[in-house]
Amino acid sequence: MDSSARRGKILASTYCQSCHQVPDPALIDKNTWVKTVLPGMAPRLGIFVFKGHEYPSKVLDRNIGRKFYPSSPLINDGQWQDIIDYYWTSAPDSLSPIHREEIIKTGSALFSILRPSGDFTSASSCMVHLDISQTHKNIYLRTVIDPGIYRYNTKLNTVDSIHIRGPVVDIYQDGTGMVGCNIGYLNPNDAKLGSIGRLTWRSKSSPEAKFTNIFDSLTRPVQILKADLNGDKKMDFLICEFGNLKGQLAWKENLGNDKYSTHILRSSPGAIKAYITDYNHDGLPDIWALFAQGDECIMLFTNMGNGQFEAKKIAQFPAVYGSTYFELDDFNHDGFPDILYTCGDNADYSPILKPYHGIYVFLNDGINHFKQRYFFPMHGCFKAMARDFDGDGDLDIAAISFFPDFKHAPEESFFYLENKGEFRFQPYTIPQAAEGRWLTMDVGNFFGSGKQDIVLGNFTYGMSLNKDSGNHKTSVPFIVLKNTIK
Repeated sequence: MDSSARRGKILASTYCQSCHQVPDPALIDKNTWVKTVLPGMAPRLGIFVFKGHEYPSKVLDRNIGRKFYPSSPLINDGQWQDIIDYYWTSAPDSLSPIHREEIIKTGSALFSILRPSGDFTSASSCMVHLDISQTHKNIYLRTVIDPGIYRYNTKLNTVDSIHIRGPVVDIYQDGTGMVGCNIGYLNPNDAKLGSIGRLTWRSKSSPEAKFTNIFDSLTRPVQILKADLNGDKKMDFLICEFGNLKGQLAWKENLGNDKYSTHILRSSPGAIKAYITDYNHDGLPDIWALFAQGDECIMLFTNMGNGQFEAKKIAQFPAVYGSTYFELDDFNHDGFPDILYTCGDNADYSPILKPYHGIYVFLNDGINHFKQRYFFPMHGCFKAMARDFDGDGDLDIAAISFFPDFKHAPEESFFYLENKGEFRFQPYTIPQAAEGRWLTMDVGNFFGSGKQDIVLGNFTYGMSLNKDSGNHKTSVPFIVLKNTIK
């Protein structure tokens, strides 16, 4: 490493770390670093033009503006060149392919594939939600190109719909009804177009199906939860506003009479998934949250009482991981929540196949220190859910990818990992489940058999349905994997 690259390493440690974990050059190939990733990061340091080349920024976006960036460059051109030299010198020419010790089996007798009837020209599903709380089970579907939320029964027939502009990407249900989370506009942006609203379906008491706003002017909200967070016996809302360059995790304090005040827990973009649970058994609801979009991490917000929370970073990941989802599951049956984590968002500055994308399990030592125990590589992994699918008493895993290796292994867009004990999992692909591009997934006892079924939401909108674009052979908006185990 020459002197310029050595200086660049020190500078990267100083300046890159101010926004996120210092990125290891080995995580991306050198061309991607120099051509797209570093130019995308330069404006964060106040560098908009370098050697006659203009770097991309959101200066002209009225939702961001010039004040988002440093008023003057934080480093000079020579120092920026040192950082470029460090990543060019230290990064590999290309990334290694993924390596799996397990032999992947094709097909599983555990599931049968069901499809909704109808004439579908394109699939643009941004939400599939299983409602298993009622006697009559339902699938709720939201697509981007159709202005509505559609309700399907167990025969996979449409029975009702709610007309609404904007993609609803999450639904929360409790004893008081159903609340929907409208992201506003699906593609990355920072406009405050999102909203939260009550969903009312047709019934004897309500002849009209409708979406009624509770909150608006939100920055791409992706999840909504309800809980009494300050102990005043009124239900508050927790909202993940993913945003893009801006965003936040915040809770809305219920003041009564449909009045709310906002409390920001973390003013950072990328809040993508949260859970409310009393982890320390003190009677107060605590919050676990996953953040993507730069400073990728899992945060624990411990409830200190009276609406006050103490924040702690539980796990941190490199910015290029593209965090997508996590769950709290007890894999080793010791009574402490372990973490099932996925990464695979591959749509930003480095859309290359990455061998570290996939499914991770981190074990809890009992005091919320987590250590990686398992990793299954899966290109573009978007979600993984742990359930006892085969009824043998341990946790299996179902996982989807939105960015699989379209050219060489499109069938790996869905995996079923059967738990064989001692953190050994047998992976299965299912040919019929490789026909779509899965953006979303839900799991539950949909057919009332006591077994865990799976619904996969298909998003191929804007892509031709042929082998060259990823072997997408179906335009159905979703498929159901019915659990058939005896």
